[in-house]
Amino acid sequence: MTMKNLLAAAAAAIITVAAPSALAHARLEASTPAANSVVSPAPAQVRLQFNEPLELPFSKVKLVDEKGGVVDASRVAADPADPRALVATTPGLHAGVWRVQWTTVARDGHKVKGEFSFRVQ
Repeated sequence: MTMKNLLAAAAAAIITVAAPSALAHARLEASTPAANSVVSPAPAQVRLQFNEPLELPFSKVKLVDEKGGVVDASRVAADPADPRALVATTPGLHAGVWRVQWTTVARDGHKVKGEFSFRVQ
């Protein structure tokens, strides 16, 4: 194998190994309350745990009730002990089904969003 072929093979191997991590984006790994859970009393906050650190200034959390009423989190902050977690303070939520809709940007610069529901009894 020539030096040129050897270098090309090495470059291809590096690209193949690095590609999966370069394409990965932040994803929600867990939440409190958990998706599809039933809670009582209403939570004072919603915690979102991601797989990588987030850019707090670009993070938003809102809750939508069964009738489409929107409640924005009164405060969204990073967990000081874990830069991969967002904590959204929620005002008093009434009984019923709530959808948590979130948007954030990971430190890699990619915007991600999602939603899940839980029920307050």
